[in-house]
Amino acid sequence: MIKALLKALLALILLLPLQPALAAPVEWIEVPATAEGQQWWDRGSLRVNRRDELTVLSRFTPATGEDGESRDSRLYVMAIDCGTGRFRDLQINGLPRLKPEWEIAADDALIGSVINEVCSAARERGLA
Repeated sequence: MIKALLKALLALILLLPLQPALAAPVEWIEVPATAEGQQWWDRGSLRVNRRDELTVLSRFTPATGEDGESRDSRLYVMAIDCGTGRFRDLQINGLPRLKPEWEIAADDALIGSVINEVCSAARERGLA
């Protein structure tokens, strides 16, 4: 009887979807727009990955072209090094990048703003 109950409990646990329970709510935070477009980062996705890197989901929408046509948004999973101010894109639109290199934001005000805001939020949560 106890074995049957344990088996049923184990089956129930294995069949329950874990992803919705583990997913944080999406909370897009927009950084100041530039002539290049708009960028947001998701406060709910802020975490430290297995490589001990701070990661976050961000979304970039290029500015409307001269023809007035809007451009498609792109989603990025970024790793951010708050100590050096560098970043690397681990995924673009859900596709993993193989061996992405660390980059500096240089003159990209959107990425610079994302790095500053994400690192500030990470420090508040004790992640950085």
